[in-house]
Amino acid sequence: MSKKENNVKVAKPETAAGGVRSLTNAAQHIWHKSDMLTGIKAVKSMNKIGGFDCPGCAWPTAPEEALAVEICENGIKALAEEITTGHANGEFFAEHSLQELQQMDDYHLGMAGRLTEPMIIRSGDTHYQAINWDEAFDLIAKELLALDDREQAAFYTSGRTSNEAAFLYQLMVRMYGTNNLPDSADLCHEASGIALNETLGIGKGTVTVDDFNKADAIFIFGQNPGSNHPRMLKALQKAAAKGCKIVSINPLIEAGLMRFKNPQHLSGIIGNGSALSDLLLQVNINGDMALISAIIKIVFEIAEAKSHVIDHKFIDDATQGFGEFKESIAKLDLNELIAASGVEEKLIREAAEIFCNSKNVIACWAMGLTQHHDGVATIQQLVNLLLLGGHVGRAGAGVCPVRGHSNVQGDKTMGITENPPAYLLKNLSERFNFTAPTKAGIDTISVINGLNAGSMKVLVTLGGNLLMASPDTKSTAKALQNAELTVHIATKLNHTHLYPGKVSLILPCLARSEKDRQKLGEQLVTVENSMGIVHRSSGVLEPCSDKLLSEVAIVANLAARLLPTAPVNWLNLIDNYALIRDLISDVIPGFQDFNHKIDTDGWFYLYNAVRDEQKFVTTTGKANFTAHSFSKRELATDEYLLMTTRSHDQFNTTVSGMNDRYRGIKGGRMILFMNAEDIQDNGFTDGQMVTVYNSKYPDMELAGLQIVSYDIPRKCLASYFPEANVLIPLDSLDMRSKTPTSKSIVVKLRHNS
Repeated sequence: MSKKENNVKVAKPETAAGGVRSLTNAAQHIWHKSDMLTGIKAVKSMNKIGGFDCPGCAWPTAPEEALAVEICENGIKALAEEITTGHANGEFFAEHSLQELQQMDDYHLGMAGRLTEPMIIRSGDTHYQAINWDEAFDLIAKELLALDDREQAAFYTSGRTSNEAAFLYQLMVRMYGTNNLPDSADLCHEASGIALNETLGIGKGTVTVDDFNKADAIFIFGQNPGSNHPRMLKALQKAAAKGCKIVSINPLIEAGLMRFKNPQHLSGIIGNGSALSDLLLQVNINGDMALISAIIKIVFEIAEAKSHVIDHKFIDDATQGFGEFKESIAKLDLNELIAASGVEEKLIREAAEIFCNSKNVIACWAMGLTQHHDGVATIQQLVNLLLLGGHVGRAGAGVCPVRGHSNVQGDKTMGITENPPAYLLKNLSERFNFTAPTKAGIDTISVINGLNAGSMKVLVTLGGNLLMASPDTKSTAKALQNAELTVHIATKLNHTHLYPGKVSLILPCLARSEKDRQKLGEQLVTVENSMGIVHRSSGVLEPCSDKLLSEVAIVANLAARLLPTAPVNWLNLIDNYALIRDLISDVIPGFQDFNHKIDTDGWFYLYNAVRDEQKFVTTTGKANFTAHSFSKRELATDEYLLMTTRSHDQFNTTVSGMNDRYRGIKGGRMILFMNAEDIQDNGFTDGQMVTVYNSKYPDMELAGLQIVSYDIPRKCLASYFPEANVLIPLDSLDMRSKTPTSKSIVVKLRHNS
């Protein structure tokens, strides 16, 4: 099929993010999905202390900027999805069968609008039908209590959930008798938590927004802030203006790594914007471990002449394992590392010089590092680099994993994890007078495998789009259909809801921008961003339906039926969320005087031992160097390494449009980005339609992808998430975190038949 037949227009990629088109595009999304008055009211309250938290990414609003304009194009797109005037109500489901809905793509399914009333579908039914709330809660509780083993149920959570709802959810689940609390982090940033806990003693970042103003160098790995975290560009712009060197490492040279036109300033509208990166390293897919190791080897070389570049006092006083780490680096061959990275030696040496000449260094990363077989090891090697210069636990330096969803970090803090720390189980048991289960639960991939095997019977999801976020989409769909019961708490319809178990319920909840009215008045919730700031969030718009319940109300109503004799008055908590925050204060470290802090200032920083005291709560009591080997990945002549990526009109699995403006794609998503020389050498043509299939599992294929010639390294390919998830086997996981290898898929190509 030709480009014209495929109706996709391909233009030259842009070289700067932001600008006036960000404003006009954001306005168009509000205009087409809602009305401008509602949109303006919501936008004015977004990311304000008295308003609501952006439903998009987890990049923080700096406390000192809480009164300023803290919005971005993609945040407004996410808001437009919430405030849409479209309604997926009873009439909508009566008009559209399950089979019809399954044929819709993510974009058009999202256009159906907000869910407005509880729905149910039973085995043999062709359509979802309305059900009242009491019947729904009774049915769910009955099914859960009828299970032979509480381990047959799993309770998944996405990063949109508030702290209050997440805390109640995990309390209910543990009182029910299981730690099966997988979450969306299992599919993205789990490697970060494991790597950082082992090396630094905390599974979170160690910097604040203000640290970006004090950094001499910022290294950005595997991240596209222009589309995924646009507000981060403002922090990078400020840092660059103060002379900070920015080094960006990514297989695709993204517009948001090159220049930024701040649309909130006149210079960003009529000017050329600001250059961001001083150095762009176009690394091979999965070449980050080789690149970081090469930089470390060169740092050791430089240190022979300039001993000050390695902070020996910090290493002696605050770290463990330096000797073994140094020996592991000495064994690596620099030429092999350079070749595997795909980056010229000259550029690697330039990056090493920037590192050595910088007093304070921050390292940022996203899923470009985590979603590989060696994700944990790669992040730990990056920590090793920072430890060499003592770049942790001081102003302007540290680690910064940038989370993708607005409260995925808060969910973890509240106890949403299948491997709970001992202190959490102890505190829960003592505060609520029960014995919390100590058996480890199962992660997201294990839940899917368990459903496929028949050992898992019930799945409850609090937010998210599990099907489209998971690998091997076809197998995951079958797994969902194999359940006895699936329950989905959501604001909008998605494909996870369309592959029901024998009985399936959709429970619609309030969006973050909507007022949450309970018996004692309007309630607020809290969230935690990527930098450990906990802050309030209060909706400002009228709910789109009078049949919606809040997440808290849904969880509490279910808990009241599931655990009627528990020493918790679940229904009272619905009336006053401050009571939930009091419970959190009693159980979760760092939340003392929770209500007072939120009522007084609206926000506070959680204690961070590394950041606040340069203290490392590890098994050794010190920051740990870790030794890692390196093995080069060999590809056959006809094999490629493919990574999934997001378009600009997309947030996680939510597709808000069919364009990818910065990459020059308009009107479609079935795209395969490919190096021009690879296209020519293998007998393909730019614009040709091909089928991509997994090299190990040839039956796993994605047909109808249009080749687009793009600036990407040789033997590397990129295609959009979640469409390309069908190519990722359920057993292709990071060796430590079990995160799917969405950035390391070995594939082959063939002409469309």
